[in-house]
Amino acid sequence: MPRKLLVTNALPYANGDIHLGHLVGYIQADIWVRYQRMRGHSVHYVCADDTHGTPVMLRAEKEGLTPEQLIERVHGEHLRDFTAFGVAFDNYHSTHSVENRFYAEDIYGKLKAGGLIDTRSIEQYYDPVKEMFLPDRFIKGECPKCGAADQYGDNCEACGAAYAPTELKNPYSAVSGAKPVLKTSEHYFFRLSDERAVAFLREWTRGTNAAGERRLQAEAANKMKEWLGEEGENKLSDWDISRDAPYFGFEIPGAPGKYFYVWLDAPIGYLASFRNLATRRADAGETIPVEDYTDAARAAATGTEMVHFIGKDILYFHALFWPAMLKFAGYATPSQLCVNGFLTVDGAKMSKSRGTFITAHSYITQKLNPEWLRYYFAGKSNGTMEDVDLNLDDMIAKVNSDLVGKFVNIASRCAGFIGKRFDGKLGAVDTAACADFAAAWTEGRIAAAYDERDYSRALREIMRLADVANQYVNDHKPWELAKQEGQEAHLHTVCSTALTMFRDLTRYLKPVLPALAAQVEAFLTIPAMDWQGEWAALPAGHAIQAYSHLMTRVERKQIDALLEANRESLAPTAAAPVKDAAVAKGASSQQRHAEKQQHAAQAAEAPSAHISIDDFTKVDLRIAKIVNAEHVEGADKLIRLSLDIGETDEAGNPRPRQVFAGIKSAYDPATLIGRTTVMVANLAPRKMKFGMSEGMVLAASDADGKTPGLFILSPDAGALPGMKVK
Repeated sequence: MPRKLLVTNALPYANGDIHLGHLVGYIQADIWVRYQRMRGHSVHYVCADDTHGTPVMLRAEKEGLTPEQLIERVHGEHLRDFTAFGVAFDNYHSTHSVENRFYAEDIYGKLKAGGLIDTRSIEQYYDPVKEMFLPDRFIKGECPKCGAADQYGDNCEACGAAYAPTELKNPYSAVSGAKPVLKTSEHYFFRLSDERAVAFLREWTRGTNAAGERRLQAEAANKMKEWLGEEGENKLSDWDISRDAPYFGFEIPGAPGKYFYVWLDAPIGYLASFRNLATRRADAGETIPVEDYTDAARAAATGTEMVHFIGKDILYFHALFWPAMLKFAGYATPSQLCVNGFLTVDGAKMSKSRGTFITAHSYITQKLNPEWLRYYFAGKSNGTMEDVDLNLDDMIAKVNSDLVGKFVNIASRCAGFIGKRFDGKLGAVDTAACADFAAAWTEGRIAAAYDERDYSRALREIMRLADVANQYVNDHKPWELAKQEGQEAHLHTVCSTALTMFRDLTRYLKPVLPALAAQVEAFLTIPAMDWQGEWAALPAGHAIQAYSHLMTRVERKQIDALLEANRESLAPTAAAPVKDAAVAKGASSQQRHAEKQQHAAQAAEAPSAHISIDDFTKVDLRIAKIVNAEHVEGADKLIRLSLDIGETDEAGNPRPRQVFAGIKSAYDPATLIGRTTVMVANLAPRKMKFGMSEGMVLAASDADGKTPGLFILSPDAGALPGMKVK
């Protein structure tokens, strides 16, 4: 039965360029959408720019534009970049739209009518120069915990402490530099802590959809369990959904000078873009029943699905706030969240100084083939939240080996003989030689991998078939048959069989390489390939076009030029105004805002066998600060940690310990830096392939495997590196 899908991608913020890190999630979604359409399913694929909030307002002011002018320009740039990489949205809209205002006001009104909106007075910092209340990330000062200077108002980047902006020492406005003053303001809160919301979210985050699939990946569901707590607990706090003027956004009905917080109307942009698509299609005579997807009762009755592709940095919003808002406003909740990890480049965070903070537009302007990157990202995507590493040398090798050396090579070695010797018409196909290809089609292993978003598994199977095809060509050597008298029929069959294999490989690769697939369809003069029906060879007598080159190799000099184009000079420059730094940082504050509003998860202790006190005292447990964390090249599970436990060398300089921890599946190294944890300090050093490991960090996991994930232990606030755990 055909599926009816509404598929969305996370909305990029209208305050910056699209970079390769963004493209991980968009390419993963686009591949899945293309595959579903090839299966004959109905798919509406939409996205939009996230346009509201203080950072956009301040950037527009800085550039001498109105916010509307800024977001219109950025909208064009974003759509340009997505289109260049083959991300083919049916509609790319904006949250600054009449549709978004309608849904925001409707959802808010229904939540209010249901008793889920509270108002309360809060004390906030106010910039007397700019005459505006300051969001947390626009206040700087000294950390109240460690004293580090120039820290933002929600989180210390030096020690990792979270706090209220009013706790900062010597605060100043990151917008104007003025000393802020405290003022009281009335704010609006969504009652996320309401027992109804907690009960719903506990079931929704752990449950399955109508098709029996998990709504959240196991690791995502486990993270939400930390926030929600166990049965009978309530760890959620109410969510501040309002901001004070001046603010770029939608004014809250009946509340002059109060605006919906950007994260309230951002996910609503999915519904708004979908409604806008329906309006545009209606003008062309097509009817899209929007309410079949958006209304809870109608969605359940008609069997529609809403699938969101998002990055793990915004999981909190999409797995807590968003479904709760929808549920209690009578809207359909998401059928599934598909959460991707972050992108690293050559095993490290993207860096402007190294040129690895690569924008999508620069990749295109340097004339690199976008389908090289689509293929490489697909090969690194396994349907989990694991981070994706773009190893540039590996990308060169994979593209050149797989796509040029294995795939395209099949056609380039055989197609010429069809044109020159057989008037461009195929002969009989050796179906026995195609047995592996027919079996792959019938058994559906590749299809299942695509459906589960395990593209790496799909590509491994496709390349195995490419090896089969190349072995067939090597065994029969058409270039030698062409020189032998009486081998015309054999040559015709060999080349026709190879091109049928090539057709199959192209069909399997089409979701990943749509532009190349279109070229192949034109070359083979076949209709657009789908993923339906029975397997059949290309028929004898079928005419093809003359072969032309399909893909070039990647050259290292092209990659070097790309890095250079994105490299930020390391030469000293004048310090940027504080205001500019605030604008640059503002867009990354949403996750911290969410985390700050929630209670910290309590670590659960697993029961263990009794030991004596003497046994316990043999173990030297110390508080350790993670001063650095990085991927270990060549290791599937390890992260290299540098741990400060208060030790110094002979000169009195800090001497951190190196520890290798098998926590790669659960943590992005960048998120660990600055955290404190607990380590075994007197464990004998262990020589490993990657270096000496000088201890062990403590982590919790479920031995029965019912609750997946690893969770490193964290001490209470105030514990310092080197303190003994007693």
